[in-house]
Amino acid sequence: MGSPTLRLARLLLYLLWTVSLMPVQVIGLAFGCRWTCTLPVFYHRWCCRILGFRIRVIGSPTTDRPVLFVANHISYTDISVLGSVIGGSFIAKAEVADWPFFGWLAKLQRSVFVDRRARNAAIQRAAITDRLAAGDALILFAEGTSGDGNRVLPFKSALFAVAQRRGGAAPVIVQPVSLAYTRLDGMPMGRLYRPFFAWYGAVELAPHMWSMVGIGTVEIVVQFHPPTFSSDWDSRKALAAYCHARVSGGMAAALCGRPQPMPEPPHPGTRDPFSPQIPQPAAG
Repeated sequence: MGSPTLRLARLLLYLLWTVSLMPVQVIGLAFGCRWTCTLPVFYHRWCCRILGFRIRVIGSPTTDRPVLFVANHISYTDISVLGSVIGGSFIAKAEVADWPFFGWLAKLQRSVFVDRRARNAAIQRAAITDRLAAGDALILFAEGTSGDGNRVLPFKSALFAVAQRRGGAAPVIVQPVSLAYTRLDGMPMGRLYRPFFAWYGAVELAPHMWSMVGIGTVEIVVQFHPPTFSSDWDSRKALAAYCHARVSGGMAAALCGRPQPMPEPPHPGTRDPFSPQIPQPAAG
């Protein structure tokens, strides 16, 4: 399925565009230039155009810092999709750092690499906390893996420990973000075609990418939900449950063709009449 000519054209343009900007980012990072935070956004926006992605944004990312954006994960293409609308760095699995080419790109975007084995958890949690304390914006795929694009997997609450306030550091803003691959060439995608874009399970990367880049134009809905403070929740499990409810609700609405802004989160000590299943923040 797909056009071999379109595949070759897109891959060639993607490689030329990427290779031309990589030295620019390297030089900027070496000299500590401030524009190294915004260049990836410019880069990813053109990557999306080259790959035939049309991003529909609902809501807006908070401009306050520090912030942890919490999103669902569907495919490797989520990097360019989110990177095109968020000026931030990703929290990635440790093995990504060793990937050829894509590992280099992740390092150039100052990604934080985490090894989820228990013996390294404390050190890596401290590294992420330091980045947030410095006022950075980080992007977390809270499922810990990629899904099939039809539903949101449970969030791993342990990953939310990095958002907990420590000492005199500024409180961390947490903003849920939902991703949904909704249309192919203007028509609803449905479960039949979504596996061409969702990368999960034991599917090999190279064959999947070769198939994906030759298929039409894709609409992807990115919805920014109301942000909250980690300090408003009495536990990381409650915060994770709140984010999961927002993200899964936004994804379901987008897949049904009814994406719409979500109501504001409840104030501490009040009940959210719109989402009775969403845990409430801790009082005070």
